[in-house]
Amino acid sequence: MAATSELITFPPAVVAAMQAELPAVAQHTVATIVVEVPSYADAFAGEMGRAISSAVELALGGFLDLATATGGVDPSRPIGPALEGAYKLGRGEARSGRSMDSLLAAYRVGARVAWRHMSDTAVAAGLTVGSLARFAELVFAYIDQLSASSVAGHTDELETTGRVRRHHRERLGAVLLAGRPVHELTAAAERADWPTPRTLTAVLLPEVRARGALGLLDARTLQVSDDPPGLDPSTELTVLLVPDAGEGARPALLRALQGRSATVGPAKPWASVAASYGRALRALRLGLVAEGPAALDTEQRLPDLVLRADDEALADLRAAALAPLDGLSGAAREKLVATLRSWLLHHGRREQVAAELFVHPQTVRYRMGQLRELFGNRLDDPQRVLELTLALGATPG
Repeated sequence: MAATSELITFPPAVVAAMQAELPAVAQHTVATIVVEVPSYADAFAGEMGRAISSAVELALGGFLDLATATGGVDPSRPIGPALEGAYKLGRGEARSGRSMDSLLAAYRVGARVAWRHMSDTAVAAGLTVGSLARFAELVFAYIDQLSASSVAGHTDELETTGRVRRHHRERLGAVLLAGRPVHELTAAAERADWPTPRTLTAVLLPEVRARGALGLLDARTLQVSDDPPGLDPSTELTVLLVPDAGEGARPALLRALQGRSATVGPAKPWASVAASYGRALRALRLGLVAEGPAALDTEQRLPDLVLRADDEALADLRAAALAPLDGLSGAAREKLVATLRSWLLHHGRREQVAAELFVHPQTVRYRMGQLRELFGNRLDDPQRVLELTLALGATPG
């Protein structure tokens, strides 16, 4: 409220009368708040109740300090202890999980009660009618200051607790990815005030797309942006650890991540999410990509992940298993490799092989004749068939 240079002078008799009424006004103010502000109905029974009652008495006492100030009353003059009490009250409201709505409503009730009772007392004690309007100005200017101080306390508490909680949750995400022992993870979860889920699913995606994704995911989702292990910082990727997104909930997760260039690991028990992260990271390193805007679901790419766990060993296996084709030209080799792969995966069903390759069944029969000439009885040897299946199973060609 804007400051005013006009001061109010209270006669000693008026001040004495208001001081005598102070306990009754404080009691009536608390009782009225309980009735008119429902969220405070049970608040006065415990520690919060004592804090609120003390704040009411302190606020009224601060008001009387204004009234007895030497040289008259300046409505813009701050009262330190009362403002400090209001600030602490705002912080307490934030710690209790309440918004400022209830406290501001309580201030309005308090202002009305204090004005009605103390103005009646002041007039009865001799306060002139001409001073009454300035008295009202004093009351409501004072309430404005208290309200502003409480709002500042509430805001500061939320910011402080929010920063602390974010810090602890970032730390929790880091120790989860590091695969620390369960007792360390449990302690970190308690410090972060984070209810442990049944499972966690690791998701890798560009950091610029994480904010939009978080708005669609479980509120307990953790984000790890500060140098996740094994992730090159230059990729500008972040890690999300999504609670309880396995089994029937996985399709919803994949839909939420569509169009966000995300790589999604498997759902694992929450304390074992490092395994989910490791799989998503491996898929990323292998360059696996999804079709179109869909997220890359590593659960659908398990054969690729298994077969390419050791790319050098896979290359050696392919070279040895397909050695009978070494003498062919590039185009001829490519056709026979595609035919052999389809024949193996379709268990020799010629019609299905032909449909997949968009050729006539007779063409399949002809090519398989060539392959039998080149491979001989290897195509009837279970061990050789296994080697060929592994060699050709990951990717065609």
